Amino acid sequence: MSLNRKQFTTEIAGRTLTLETSDLAGQANAAVLGTYGDTSILVAVTMGKEDKNTDYFPLTVDFEKKFYSAGKILGSRFVRREGRPSEDAVLSGRLIDRTLRPLFDQRLRRDVQVVITVLSYDGENGAEFIGLITASVALAISDIPWNGPVAGTQLARFKDGKTEINPLNSSLIEKENISLEAFVSGAQDKINMIELAGNEAQEKDVVESFKIAHEEIKKLISFQKDVISKAGKKKVEIEFADISELKAKVKEFLKGKLEEAIYVPAKTEMHNNLDALKKDLKINLAEGGIEESLLGKVDAIFEEEIDALVHAKLLGEGKRPDGRKNDELRPLYGEVGLFKRLHGSAVFQRGNTQSLAVVTLAPPGSEQLLETIEATSKKRFMLHYNFPPFSTGEVGRLGGPGRREIGHGALAEKALRSMIPSQDEFPYVIRVVSEILSSNGSSSMASTCAGSLALMDAGVPIKKPVAGIAMGLMSDKEKYKILTDIQGPEDHYGDMDCKVAGTTEGITAIQMDVKIEGVSADVLGEVFEQSKKARLEILGVMKAVIEKPRAETSAYAPSIISMQIDPEQIGEVIGPGGKTINGIISSTGALSIDVEQTGKVYVAGATKESAAAAAKQIEIITHQFMPGEIVEGPVIKILDFGAIVDLGGGRDGMIHVSELKNGFVEKVEDVIHMGDIVKAKVVKVENGRIGLSLKAMGGGKE
Repeated sequence: MSLNRKQFTTEIAGRTLTLETSDLAGQANAAVLGTYGDTSILVAVTMGKEDKNTDYFPLTVDFEKKFYSAGKILGSRFVRREGRPSEDAVLSGRLIDRTLRPLFDQRLRRDVQVVITVLSYDGENGAEFIGLITASVALAISDIPWNGPVAGTQLARFKDGKTEINPLNSSLIEKENISLEAFVSGAQDKINMIELAGNEAQEKDVVESFKIAHEEIKKLISFQKDVISKAGKKKVEIEFADISELKAKVKEFLKGKLEEAIYVPAKTEMHNNLDALKKDLKINLAEGGIEESLLGKVDAIFEEEIDALVHAKLLGEGKRPDGRKNDELRPLYGEVGLFKRLHGSAVFQRGNTQSLAVVTLAPPGSEQLLETIEATSKKRFMLHYNFPPFSTGEVGRLGGPGRREIGHGALAEKALRSMIPSQDEFPYVIRVVSEILSSNGSSSMASTCAGSLALMDAGVPIKKPVAGIAMGLMSDKEKYKILTDIQGPEDHYGDMDCKVAGTTEGITAIQMDVKIEGVSADVLGEVFEQSKKARLEILGVMKAVIEKPRAETSAYAPSIISMQIDPEQIGEVIGPGGKTINGIISSTGALSIDVEQTGKVYVAGATKESAAAAAKQIEIITHQFMPGEIVEGPVIKILDFGAIVDLGGGRDGMIHVSELKNGFVEKVEDVIHMGDIVKAKVVKVENGRIGLSLKAMGGGKE
């Protein structure tokens, strides 16, 4: 018995990509093993046997990053198996979902699941690249209806102008040398998904990089077509119910009513109008004798009619639902310092979208520990996004973040990350929380703006403020129009959602996905230029709210003092079993003392005074005494041959009897006594022992 392996190979970025079909996961509709370097990923795709009673296409993409793939056993002491997907795995799954989804027939109502499992990870080759192309081939050779293939590639553009496809992870360590990092994917002729993090990248450089990436995508699609021709199955033919008569009745009823319902200024009014109109429509159809089994199709047809109307009005008449011009922003508002006890706060509003951002500053010990197959690391800047149901006027369950919340928070965090000061410049852990209080399009970009304002309110010395805007597209086969600041029906029924964030100097983040086949790099260039105009306008409004970061942090934020000690002295500061460091914290009222292996020490206190007191004790403990130095301290022990002086911090020095004064000394007590405070000169430092002299100071007690 064998696994009936068939392998297909190609070269990309100087490395071999292998796709293998076999009997692995043989009960799935199709399964493919993809290998690039020593990273291997198995993708299994499966489709349900029956239609579900839903009004959407039920696609699920799960990205499983197994710790064993990197030779690791992670987790808590009591649980050593993987639990819910990490945020990193969720983001990888979303990236692939957004690439695959537009190529399905959205009328499909059968469950389709794509499970991407990392079996082996070499630490150098990105799992998303291999996962996407392997998923594309698995879907394409399966009997599941799908209009692929697609492909994607990672890229990095360096500040010297060089662009590298699928860079090794080790080449991306020096972030300051990188202009942008991106994952770009799409079909043969169009780009349909983008994730980009930039360090004030220029629009023209972004477009040029995307064109380079798309050339690689075309090669990968040609490679896939060869695999599909040799290993593909015949697609399942799914018959969709004939609803032409129902469509005609829906169109007839909505004629003249739909535009009146949609083209109103307020979101709430529009939703109320549409809800009432849909209710009347269903009553009319039921009274007209439409079978109950077909009434479940009405919602989808209703949505199609709204989509067609919004497209026709925009492309034919240039008319947006709220009457704005194509490049016009909704009204903007910002405010900072809303709550006294918060370390920093701001509200940013664009139209009906409103974000309240709150900044919390904490000592370095509050860093988030990240354990992934890629690395175990610490994270000192976090942005978390919350989307309560009341933000859309609905009732719902509150709980942990879903995939959408994780994705939106990651995008806003990415937009701000390159502007966050280094730990040497600002030794705090920084957490931003965006509470979406009202939503009507692009709440992630509102979070970026509010987060930027709140950081400045908190006194975080960000390099420059960042703003973001959501761009849209309405298109048909002949023409297209680009929209600034999409909301409501433009977001839901438009063909593209492209979020662009940046400073006055360049782009810091892009996220794009589409509902159509894709868009060209040249069209994206137009989108970026139009977005720049909007971004600069938003930054102007933000500057009027707060021009630059506050000079000092809030009185309610901890005070942090950073110090550098000799790494060999770390043990002295910590003490046996932490006795010394805990004693400093207890005696001074400091919040925490964090010591790094490099000898960097961060002392945090609720007040400047408590932090300074703890820092002073560490200075005393780690002080390097030098001959000639003058010291002061109490006499703590009298010996036959001298006296011991407490120098603080657990250190002491000895005054030999010969160093007490000029001339003969019969008894030590003839010169000094227990408890005397003396000033002495350091005359010798040898093997940690400190020799002192009163004689060199003129002798005697003070």
